Amino acid sequence: MRLQLALNVDDLDTAIDFYSKMFDTTPAKTKPGYANFEISQPPLKLVLMEDGAGNSLNHLGVEVEQALQVTAAESRMSASGLETTGVEDTMCCFADKTETWLTAPDGQRWEWYVKTGDNEQFDNVVVTSDAGSGPSSCCP
Repeated sequence: MRLQLALNVDDLDTAIDFYSKMFDTTPAKTKPGYANFEISQPPLKLVLMEDGAGNSLNHLGVEVEQALQVTAAESRMSASGLETTGVEDTMCCFADKTETWLTAPDGQRWEWYVKTGDNEQFDNVVVTSDAGSGPSSCCP
């Protein structure tokens, strides 16, 4: 079983480049105006449809099992040229998390994170940060 996300994108080539770097893989299929990725880790079917409409998602997320996985993913994505927030320990959306955020070319916000506990804090509070390059952002 895996999750499928179908996203409208403005520029297919730019989106393919971004998601190839983010997930460290290439599309399983490309057609004019269409691409899909069969990502094994995390289990995800990502479908991109070029139509210039963008989308209305709040954000998307990749939940992993350990903070070291967040750090490794952030290092890999940064090294490939993607701008992230850096790794932060936060309290947000009623959870304690270690996370990094990045924004896709068409504005979709992605959170790569591990939940480390529960709390009563909804608004984003950064507990520790490695001073990444972008602004920290929790779900509004």
